[in-house]
Amino acid sequence: MLGNNYWMFVETEENAAITRSLGYEIFGVGPKYRKRANRMQKNDRVIFYTSLTRKWTASATITKKCFEDTTVVWKPESTPNEFKFRVELKPDYILDESEYLDGLKIGPGLEYVRKWPTENWPLAFWDRLHLLPQRDFKLLEGEMMRVKTGSPVETISNRKSGRSRKPYPRGANPTPRKYNQSR
Repeated sequence: MLGNNYWMFVETEENAAITRSLGYEIFGVGPKYRKRANRMQKNDRVIFYTSLTRKWTASATITKKCFEDTTVVWKPESTPNEFKFRVELKPDYILDESEYLDGLKIGPGLEYVRKWPTENWPLAFWDRLHLLPQRDFKLLEGEMMRVKTGSPVETISNRKSGRSRKPYPRGANPTPRKYNQSR
């Protein structure tokens, strides 16, 4: 079942490595994003973007709606409230570092960045949490599928009507480090 919303989580390189080591099974945002985090529902879809490298690294599905937890996971450790609004995730596609999607090639063509001058598109991803248009999410995850499976991506526009959609095989995911949540 597809979720209603498509989110993009933006991370620093250091926190992206931590999220990756946790198997993309948890993500947190601070009080500034509380209202958006509370809109996240089970089966919403997410995509991960690393801001400094301008690369997309993984996609996942939300399995548990927003909850509060101040267990220290991400940096800086001195500000645990900066990541206290969290969602649990099931990773769908985790790209190897050599497979990361290059934002410099894909980013300027996204619907989400159209209001920005082409040369300034990265400014659209300045915040940590974004609600993406479905079209952009499908484009990015479709490219992840292609990278992982080697198959062309089947999109709504090239599908024959009435034809059932075959599920895509999931990408090979590394063994995650478990997230220990204190309650």
